[in-house]
Amino acid sequence: MDQKPHAVLVPYPAQGHVNPFMQLAKLLRCNGFHITFVNTEFNHKRLIKSLGEEFVKGLPDFQFETIPDGLPESDKDATQDIPMLCDAIRNNFYVPFKELVNKLNTSSPHIPITCIIADGLLAFAGRVAKDLGIQEVQFWTASACGFLGYLHYDELVKRGILPFKDEKFVSDGTLETSIDWITGMKDIKLRDLPSFIRVTDLNDIMFDFMGSEAQNCIKSSTILINTFEELEEEALYTLRAKNPNIYSIGPLHISDRNFPEKERGFKKSGSSLWKNDPKCIKWLNKWKPDSVLYVNYGSITVMTNHHLNEFAWGIANSKLPFLWIMRPDAVMGEETSNLPQEFLDEVKDRGYITSWCSQDQVLAHPSIGVFLTHCGWNSTTEAISSGVPTICWPFFAEQQTNCRYLCNNWEMGMEINHDVKREEITKLVMEMMEGKKGKEMKQKSLEWKKKAKNATNLKGSSYNNFHKLITEVLHRNAI
Repeated sequence: MDQKPHAVLVPYPAQGHVNPFMQLAKLLRCNGFHITFVNTEFNHKRLIKSLGEEFVKGLPDFQFETIPDGLPESDKDATQDIPMLCDAIRNNFYVPFKELVNKLNTSSPHIPITCIIADGLLAFAGRVAKDLGIQEVQFWTASACGFLGYLHYDELVKRGILPFKDEKFVSDGTLETSIDWITGMKDIKLRDLPSFIRVTDLNDIMFDFMGSEAQNCIKSSTILINTFEELEEEALYTLRAKNPNIYSIGPLHISDRNFPEKERGFKKSGSSLWKNDPKCIKWLNKWKPDSVLYVNYGSITVMTNHHLNEFAWGIANSKLPFLWIMRPDAVMGEETSNLPQEFLDEVKDRGYITSWCSQDQVLAHPSIGVFLTHCGWNSTTEAISSGVPTICWPFFAEQQTNCRYLCNNWEMGMEINHDVKREEITKLVMEMMEGKKGKEMKQKSLEWKKKAKNATNLKGSSYNNFHKLITEVLHRNAI
């Protein structure tokens, strides 16, 4: 009997990357692959704390392995400092990962590694694959439009736009400059490009890291993107002019419904590094369809205490029911995020506040009417797949680009000014939940939901791309 193909998956060590990697791992496993999923030691400890030791150990054809990140020990239940993490990835990850791959290839039971699927931000994993003669695939977990933005960091420098001369660019209107020379991105401004361009020094770790990792990724022999053709047709077309071997295979979180329940195996097992609160789903059951505002700023966004209060009172003054996911580390420099008692008293009958949830379940719940989001790519695709319009408050990275597309290209979102004012929040929430514009955006959202479903249906574009990937690229007819 032929041995199973063995895929080693290596996500960038943050929640927003671990999620789509886990979804991809499940799909590959359903299609006959043995999976090794590589976390950092720090994130693996968090995964065990969140999901339990039995989840991590009790999965056939699926194993977790870890590598050290070389950063100082921490028990903090939060995403590590991103610039420090990027620096560590460059300097500390290559050697332990190569040692792990060699160990896997020689240990018993011996299941030879047939491919390494590396995050598009982890050039070191691709280097290890090439050094050891193993097939290498890159998985870009964010948007195609964001990818396109990062690929033009060099050009912004060549054209003399970057670096900015001083910090005045933040407030003097510079970011409103129109950019009309990026093929595949129409009607954008500097402010819509991934936020790491906002530098006065080109040696800034995030500007340098993201620009160079994107350039490395586009040169890969095979690139997977968690998007679908109709959603980002123009950006995908432009990217394929640079590299034809690009497979749009998303939205991944709705792609496993085509497999029989018994084949899905661990469908219900998650990849959450925080403990989910299942009670919020029960709380949603008591509200009418499309009546609840859902608020979640993702796994990294932080804000000032002032902005937290403006959000709180803006939401409270709408008088609408809401579910608010409030990470303990959401306020800058604080261990816990405390909302004023006066606010809690005001909303006690119509607000549910908790620290983490299973977001795809929440967004799919019929009571959710609008999503106030940071526009991370997982949140964006989950909103699209559930037909939920968005109120957008992007924080960093390509969230600014996603926000622009949600509001202008896909016409299912409205942006909040970064300097949050409670009156603006109230007005936007009311308009999106009950106004004419909100109804139009709901209609548009439902159209996108249908397109996302079609893409992942049997014989849809993402479905076909995924099976083409397995049969033609991963060189095994493992279906």
